[in-house]
Amino acid sequence: MSIHISAKPGEIAPVVLMPGDPLRAKYIAENMLDNFILVSSTRNILFYTGNYKGIPVTVGASGMGCPSIGIYSFELYQDYGVEAIIRIGTAGAYSTQLNLYDLINVASAYSESSYASAAFGFSENCMTPQGKAFDIINDTALASDRALVKAHIHSSDVFYRKDHNTPAIAVENNCVAVEMEAFALFANARYLNKMAACLLTISDVIPTKAFISADQRERSLAPMIDLALDSVVSIHQKIAF
Repeated sequence: MSIHISAKPGEIAPVVLMPGDPLRAKYIAENMLDNFILVSSTRNILFYTGNYKGIPVTVGASGMGCPSIGIYSFELYQDYGVEAIIRIGTAGAYSTQLNLYDLINVASAYSESSYASAAFGFSENCMTPQGKAFDIINDTALASDRALVKAHIHSSDVFYRKDHNTPAIAVENNCVAVEMEAFALFANARYLNKMAACLLTISDVIPTKAFISADQRERSLAPMIDLALDSVVSIHQKIAF
């Protein structure tokens, strides 16, 4: 048990999928995992552990923003011995070169956030996936002929801005989309020498204001979730825990 996660020792699998929304974690467990159990519900942040194709996997929410995923992923790594976390979330496209439902495997996350410097003294404004998870996701997508974009993204600390132009950090670093958590996840994994990756589904295209409705999200996120779960299997096949 950690400060914010009430699972008992041994109830969290070595590989964890982290959506932002607790109800999305519940949906994944109920519809895609076998023999799942609820292992933590502290603060209504739900964590479930079950099996996918015979492989143990935990799915649990991160909440929104770097501080929130920073807490939950750090405790998973340090207190529960988790070896790999794959964030599965949504992102807004900065460019019309991306379309709704496109999948991104994040190659790097740029941010104005002070999270990495305040926590670990990392001065860079860019954090990258850690370990082999990024490459394994790419290989898993290729083997099953699933379209996947490898790209730089912007991890923003703010959702609402008075200036609606694309932020300078995103323009300068060719960031194709924006989300709010990958930067902190990658920083934690770097500090603790763990694996981390981030898969994103484009849920809105900012220039055109096109978006996926709330009712469409469960169905539309299925390709990302399926790829993430198959990647968990691949991680177990390629890495001894």
